Amino acid sequence: MAPLTPSAALAGVIGAKALPRTEAVKKIWEYVKKHNLQDPKNKRQILADAQLKPVFGGKDSISMFDLAKLLGSHLS
Repeated sequence: MAPLTPSAALAGVIGAKALPRTEAVKKIWEYVKKHNLQDPKNKRQILADAQLKPVFGGKDSISMFDLAKLLGSHLS
């Protein structure tokens, strides 16, 4: 996989280093687990904190199935 450069919003969460899409998703999950951002009632929902809200397009939460699609717009 080719390394991709994260947007400024995404770089605030995973760092500015270019990395493959799979690694970006992995780092987002590490951040989510470290900051306890999974909905306790529905583990498939990721809750947005101040850092993730811009990445999630201003949404308060997203489904884990939408994560890769949202990251696509933040990687180039």
